[in-house]
Amino acid sequence: MAQLTKTVVMVGMMGAGKTAVGTALARLLGVEFRDSDEEITRAANRSIAEIFERDGEAFFRARETEVISRLLRGNPCVLSTGGGAFLSAANRSLIHDVGVSVWLRADLDLLWQRVRHKTTRPLLRTPNPRETLRTLYEARLPFYAEADLAVDSAADLSVDDMALRVREALRTRPDVLEG
Repeated sequence: MAQLTKTVVMVGMMGAGKTAVGTALARLLGVEFRDSDEEITRAANRSIAEIFERDGEAFFRARETEVISRLLRGNPCVLSTGGGAFLSAANRSLIHDVGVSVWLRADLDLLWQRVRHKTTRPLLRTPNPRETLRTLYEARLPFYAEADLAVDSAADLSVDDMALRVREALRTRPDVLEG
């Protein structure tokens, strides 16, 4: 079995499958799965929506960087991050230096199909959530394009198929996946 030597950090838009694919990938690689959003909500004892509402996005982003930094210093694992985490130059640099970023690249229509009925997305609590998603998507693409690896999503691919695609992409990086 291949040995993971660096933490794999899943990045991409909300709805790209970072948590679902990350969980399946961790199972496939025999490592722990961690979720930065879960770590933040556990520490704050509040939902992300509540943190955004009470303390604001800047407060949330600062906690997010702290959590990512801590998790990258631990045992190699698969780490899912929130959709905005990779926008921070500090986070991108930290992830690149210590781990490996994998962008789950999905088109806008696929993302909308996946998130349109969810009420857990604070950034989409707007009068026109589809337009908000489009604006976020267009603004974030240049940042995600800086990821170490990109793996394309498709509506007809299962979570397990995507995890296999990610593992294949990781095999191109002998500094990340040995054996």
